[in-house]
Amino acid sequence: MADYRKGGAATVLEAGSERRLRRWERTTAYPLTMLSVLFIAVYAVPILDPGLDPRWRRGCEAANLVIWALFGLEYLARLSLARNRRWFLRSHWFDLLVLLLPILRPLRALRLITALSVLNRRAEAWTRGRLAIYVGVTTTLLVLIAALAVLEAERGHPDSTIQTYPQALWWGLVTITTVGYGDFYPTTLEGRLVALAMMLAGIGLIGFVTGSLASWIVERIETAEKSADESADSALLLREIRELRREVAGLRLEVGSRPGAGPPAEPGPPESRPR
Repeated sequence: MADYRKGGAATVLEAGSERRLRRWERTTAYPLTMLSVLFIAVYAVPILDPGLDPRWRRGCEAANLVIWALFGLEYLARLSLARNRRWFLRSHWFDLLVLLLPILRPLRALRLITALSVLNRRAEAWTRGRLAIYVGVTTTLLVLIAALAVLEAERGHPDSTIQTYPQALWWGLVTITTVGYGDFYPTTLEGRLVALAMMLAGIGLIGFVTGSLASWIVERIETAEKSADESADSALLLREIRELRREVAGLRLEVGSRPGAGPPAEPGPPESRPR
């Protein structure tokens, strides 16, 4: 009995902890989304404007670090609210990885993945049940952010072919679609890591598009076959109705052609009927 009570109490505590975690995630969803957008903005401005005033550049870098630290604090808050912290660490290892790896300077662009993951959670909630919209939004964000990251990594290096944002965008589109013209390519370690992420995303995108197209074709074929079957059933039913009408008409003619046959007598009022 004591073990049963302990198990029941543990279940209640775990359920309460999960409710607090879900409440925290709902409460912080919109602030985190706005922080993610701001994070991308303060990251992008110094990259897109190389001649930015040094004071503004330092301000953007400081805001970038502060927001990244806030993401880390939010992760720790979720970890503290989780009842089963080992399970939380195992299921959210990627969030922890992209929070820790940017400590290394060559991997600082991975901080963008933190913002992208937050936006991805919101996009998933907003477009639930609309997979095509969700994938389109995620892919667009990925290309825009990866172009920023690879431009920061490549600009200024003597062997680099990516020196402007339009070139970085073209590289991102070519890479994520797995076309790979080779006119623009990263030469630094950080740029190649961004390219690796884009290649993996491109494989997933092509798989999704191929699967969706195949599913659409199969669905169209099934719909056409179903419509054809329904049309055939309707035609058969109509033919049977016409044959039945002809048979009824023939019976009426046969009855009407008998000697002394007249139209069927109408029943009289109820009072005149024999009892």
